[in-house]
Amino acid sequence: MNRNIAIDGPSGAGKSTLAQKAAQELGYLYLDTGAMYRAFGLYAIEQGIDFHAPDAENENKIKALTEDFTIDISYEAGNQQVFVNRRNVTKLIRTPEVSIAASKVAVIPEVRLKLVELQRRIASQHNVVMDGRDIGSYVLKDACVKIFLTASPEERARRRFEELRQKGNQTVTFEEVLRDLKFRDENDSSRAFAPLVQADDAILLDTSDLNEEESIRALLAIIRNKMDGEEHGIFENSL
Repeated sequence: MNRNIAIDGPSGAGKSTLAQKAAQELGYLYLDTGAMYRAFGLYAIEQGIDFHAPDAENENKIKALTEDFTIDISYEAGNQQVFVNRRNVTKLIRTPEVSIAASKVAVIPEVRLKLVELQRRIASQHNVVMDGRDIGSYVLKDACVKIFLTASPEERARRRFEELRQKGNQTVTFEEVLRDLKFRDENDSSRAFAPLVQADDAILLDTSDLNEEESIRALLAIIRNKMDGEEHGIFENSL
């Protein structure tokens, strides 16, 4: 039976970075599910969806897009690549505009069901570290380790702002990033279908005061402690 690790948390908590490093350390496959929703969001934008329009006006249009939308995941030198209808969109999905679109499409059950099907199929075939918003509570309810990763909104916005600047986006402001992040938090937590929530059996890890190296050490300690407990018949909820 495959051993899967679920890492959930709000936008900008560092899930992708830490999950990828944990997967490398453990020799597991890393699956960034957020990138999949971003890919669909990008596709919707390119198909003419106006995400500034009322959500009700867009819902049926977005549902219809799932029929012609295909997504594939591959890996190059250990890095996840996302393909939409055979086009590599990996470098196009990390913008504030796509971030908003991803949060909007993620509340639509038809979109989530299409992407969750692929996520579960990958997890059934490999040992994976999977990060997202509802992995432990919905996608992989039987994951052997569940972690809810978070940090304060201001710290998460600071990290995302620096990331965007490093990638060449010199026009975005910290205030815009913080506003976008708070919008996503509200959207993700309040959606009716598979909302962002800490699973009952997930372990909370707050990295507000930790740097990247300290965060990965704490994450790996939780994973190894939990796995060791399972091997010896001990089930712990905290370190």
